[in-house]
Amino acid sequence: MSSFTDLGVPARLTDVLTRLAIETPTPIQRATLPDALAGRDVLGRGRTGSGKTLAFLLPVVARLSGGPRARAGAPRALVLAPTRELAAQIETALRPLAAAAGLTSCTVFGGVGQEPQVAAIRRGVDIVVACPGRLEDLLARGRCSLAQVKIVVLDEADHMADLGFLPAVRRLIGQTAAGGQRMLFSATLDKAVDALVRQYLSRPAVHEADSAQSPVGTMAHHLLHVERDNRLPVLVDLSSAPGRAVVFTRTKHGAKALARQLNRAGVRAVELHGNLSQNARTRNLDDFHTGRASALVATDIAARGIHVDDVALVIHADPPADHKAYLHRSGRTARAGNSGTVITLATTEQIREVIQLARAAGIRPTTTRIASADHPILSTLAPGARSLTSPVVAAQAEARTTPAQRPPVGEDHGAEPTPRTGRRRGRRPAGNHRRAGRSTASRPSRVTTRTTSPEREASPSTAERSRSQPTHSAATFSARRAR
Repeated sequence: MSSFTDLGVPARLTDVLTRLAIETPTPIQRATLPDALAGRDVLGRGRTGSGKTLAFLLPVVARLSGGPRARAGAPRALVLAPTRELAAQIETALRPLAAAAGLTSCTVFGGVGQEPQVAAIRRGVDIVVACPGRLEDLLARGRCSLAQVKIVVLDEADHMADLGFLPAVRRLIGQTAAGGQRMLFSATLDKAVDALVRQYLSRPAVHEADSAQSPVGTMAHHLLHVERDNRLPVLVDLSSAPGRAVVFTRTKHGAKALARQLNRAGVRAVELHGNLSQNARTRNLDDFHTGRASALVATDIAARGIHVDDVALVIHADPPADHKAYLHRSGRTARAGNSGTVITLATTEQIREVIQLARAAGIRPTTTRIASADHPILSTLAPGARSLTSPVVAAQAEARTTPAQRPPVGEDHGAEPTPRTGRRRGRRPAGNHRRAGRSTASRPSRVTTRTTSPEREASPSTAERSRSQPTHSAATFSARRAR
């Protein structure tokens, strides 16, 4: 099997990979690296998690090494990504490679202030990793020029098309230097992406590895037929099992509500969706990366590009809109040769739609009807003792995450609204109460003891957990609420 050195990667970059314990190229890297390092235009097709990021970063850094210094306001290479999270993740992978080659890089995306990005570009930066919207804004303001860009990479091109970014992508590529190298990586090739390839890539080397339509052999798929009343207890049981879980919902409101319900039940959960400020999104992802949170409740914003090691479970709390979304969501687990489990929850009204969706995705899930949260299949799918925090800890976690959703003054939010984080309309910010002497110290305990809704559950105390079984049933879930 070829090594990175065999494929032509310079020694100083392979040394970085070795320090990061990356020694064996993935199929998409083995296929594309020789052509990309030689300066050819490349079209690489591979599923999410197949190693596409290093497949284009290594050639970009290698080919820029030893070249002229970047001019002020004029980067030499451009990587376009559809989401802020993916852009930040690409920059994280790029940073040690660029440092080893003596290159500089920065990210450009919305949701945060422009000035640090503008300052970095003004100093002169070799590689810009950008989302199309913010970069177009900087170009329109005269803060950046793409005239010196000799290498352009378009990552997750099909997702760009789904989000409606291709017109902006065309405008951006049109401002780069003619005759430069262009690389396009995508999980699928639909008509819109194919048109982009024909327009901007010159006689590209085409490589495919791990198509998104081919199921991952190390990924187990299960369909749980549940009734609506049992949905939350089942989600609490699965997401409180050992390991990390990514839980997908259809809407931003659904992600926010479910994260709050899981926290009240004792699961350390954070949310990720478009209504959060960029600082809150970054903070919540960091909590999930570091293990401070065991469950990430997200919309499809997390279905592409978000990489977290050792995600044991992907749970479709709401069935996805189509089979492509199913495959991309599911790709958060079973990455880099690891195994993983994908679970879809479906009510009686949804079951037929989900079966058709799975068939379109080339998946044959094992279907089980779940009457309650003490069904033995749950401990089979997510083995291990369930871990739930105490009500006080859960309340404190919720209190900490609420301010994180409020963006700092002066942030650029784009078109996304800032969510209400208070429980009542018109709630005044903390520290601005009209009643003198009013204390906020008791609020967390009030939050966790409300039982006016079946989905507002108080988790058991530490002593109660030690006497309980590893899994909790819907009956015990209801008994806790009665207390």
